[in-house]
Amino acid sequence: MNKADIVNAVAERTGLSKKDADKAVAAFTDVIADSLKSGDKVVLVGFGTFEVKERSARTGRNPRTKESIEIPASKAPVFKAGKGLKDAIAK
Repeated sequence: MNKADIVNAVAERTGLSKKDADKAVAAFTDVIADSLKSGDKVVLVGFGTFEVKERSARTGRNPRTKESIEIPASKAPVFKAGKGLKDAIAK
């Protein structure tokens, strides 16, 4: 399922026009991204949690040349599914 499919599903379930549903989906993703950028955790009870995890610097290896390279520290967004979502999928 891609963004267009999500917009169509939201429009169908809410009765919104596709244009309004697209704005709603875009606003939702923007709010989550902005919250994660500012270091906040986003918790949607029953669905899951979005947060940012820090990855420490480490030494890696180039698979072609077998040369060691230094991989810098980074931040990565992660999602942990909530109980409600897990239960819905298990059915």
